[in-house]
Amino acid sequence: MSRNLSVVCIVALSSIGLWAQETPSAKPGDAMMESHLILETARLSSRVLEGAQSREEWEAQRDELKRRYLDMLGLWPLPERTPLNATVTGTLELDDVHVEKLHFQSSPGLYVTGNLYRPAKVEGKLPAVLYVCGHANRGRDGNKTGYQHHGRWFASHGYICLMIDTLQLGEIAGLHHGTYREQRWWWHSAGYTPAGVECWNGIRALDYLTSRADVDADKLAVTGRSGGGAATLWITAADDRVKVCVPVSGLSDLQTYVSEKVCDGHCDCMFMYNTYRWEWTTLAALIAPRPMLFENSGYDPIFPMPGNERIRERLAQIYGWYEKSKGELFDVGVTPGGHLDNQELRLMAYRWINRHLKNDNADVDEPKLAAIEGKLLRVFPEDSDLPSDRLNAVIDETFVPRANPVPPTSRDEFLAWSSNLRDGLQERVFREWPEQVPAAVVRETRPDGQMILGTEDDILVIAARHEAKQARPRSPEHRERIWLVVLDTEDLEGTLPAWVAATDLANQSVVVISPRGAGQSLAWTRKNPPSYVERAHALVGRTVDAGRVYDIQSVARWLHEADGNELTIGVAGRGTAGVLGVYAALLESCISEVLVVDPPASHRQGPALLNVLRVLDVPDAIGLLAPRHATLIDAESEAFGRTEQAYRAAGYGDRLSRTVRAD
Repeated sequence: MSRNLSVVCIVALSSIGLWAQETPSAKPGDAMMESHLILETARLSSRVLEGAQSREEWEAQRDELKRRYLDMLGLWPLPERTPLNATVTGTLELDDVHVEKLHFQSSPGLYVTGNLYRPAKVEGKLPAVLYVCGHANRGRDGNKTGYQHHGRWFASHGYICLMIDTLQLGEIAGLHHGTYREQRWWWHSAGYTPAGVECWNGIRALDYLTSRADVDADKLAVTGRSGGGAATLWITAADDRVKVCVPVSGLSDLQTYVSEKVCDGHCDCMFMYNTYRWEWTTLAALIAPRPMLFENSGYDPIFPMPGNERIRERLAQIYGWYEKSKGELFDVGVTPGGHLDNQELRLMAYRWINRHLKNDNADVDEPKLAAIEGKLLRVFPEDSDLPSDRLNAVIDETFVPRANPVPPTSRDEFLAWSSNLRDGLQERVFREWPEQVPAAVVRETRPDGQMILGTEDDILVIAARHEAKQARPRSPEHRERIWLVVLDTEDLEGTLPAWVAATDLANQSVVVISPRGAGQSLAWTRKNPPSYVERAHALVGRTVDAGRVYDIQSVARWLHEADGNELTIGVAGRGTAGVLGVYAALLESCISEVLVVDPPASHRQGPALLNVLRVLDVPDAIGLLAPRHATLIDAESEAFGRTEQAYRAAGYGDRLSRTVRAD
């Protein structure tokens, strides 16, 4: 046995020792994780336009980039375009503008409420504008009532303007704050982001507009500010029917969101999951060469100017491949002030849309109008009028279809099933994973025998071993095995958890692992909101739990190689920590056995791995371990019958042991 293993425990360490001396932090792990996220951001930020150097190179990959973009919103394949069931519940008649109060269903039970502004007299087909709202916080009146002046301007200047509510703070309230505030980390596993809902609602709003006899379907624009600025980009990048767009204060780049922590000021509707690890501006680049005016204010704290300048430079590059002269198709508009819907921004947007839909570049103005009382613009005047079949508040449960892999019944079926699921994990969950995770590297040996190891980007671990109290037999291959015991985030680092005593590990040599963020010595700040570390990870294309899988693999590889590849590794854990060990085993060949106590029946309970529920669930992942040995203790859910069936189909039913808790 290598002398390097004569230590007490393994913990993914952050700021103790080496890190604490460099960066003072509220929690020991803050400095390490911030450094890691900054490095990841720098890697991705260098991938401008996915490496395209010319219009031809960009266009060659654009279709695939658009598919990936939709996938990162949870919209690939696109949902079925079910009947809209559009209904006008009333019309408000002003002197020169009429306002139709309407709703439609973008999918069954997902209601979109809106106000459609049109000239009092309509002759022929008119250009149309979809206005998508920010968070105006107008209660039951809906966000749309806070932006009514936009709709009235467009209608009084010869447009049809449909202004729709957002999912959160609309007339029929849903939720944008799942990971920001509500600890719904399973959104990561489901691949669900409310940005996908806002995009889909906008696409269906365009379906509604183009169905109207008074709309010219060849002249469509989208604009909005704040959350509506982001939605403007989501919708325009997804739907080529949009001919011109003006996103206002709705986009920054990864450096701003992650390295400068501005994501802390944004709710979940502002973000897709960066599965394909893009430089963030790529999503806006999908709009080129359609005309885009990129607007912001000079002192907007949640869309700061340095990020705007970087985006402007990147977008100018791609538009330069199409424009005959600068400013023809792409321009920027910056006004004084903060994060406000100020008149200067509105006037620039009006003029840009006039120019590109009406070929009219004349100056514009905006007469001051008395606001319409919000209650008068309600689509559903009273609570009792709200539809009983509405799903807005629970749409996160069903919006992104979840995988339901059918368990195999024969060896041939198992091989095809296993290959398909492994490919899905590689494509959607562990996309950036190296072919083999490098072994952890010794950074420091301490006087007490503890060793500090590094895994990735100087994420550190401390290594040590608990020796068996009595001898145990070697494996049939006469190769020594050691067990990694993965601790949960709340476990006391360096100590054997109580559940070990009730398993076969009680008299075996084990190494305790507290992955990143676990234990007192490596915990980071978990202020909720904004849950910075966990949310920022999704913006660079992974989750914290995926990083923990990496830590387990890295330490397992280090142990395996310590004595010339003679040591085989088992991984054990309780609950979500045990499932992390399952994924480490699926990705690391030196792990030959897995033991899980009290496993969760679904990733709904954890661990959170990006998009994993779009591929499989926990029982299926454990089934993929066949032919390796797997032990499930207190695995009560009937769902683990799928695991047993997979092992039987593979021909290794005797290598899976499953027990349930005694009453």
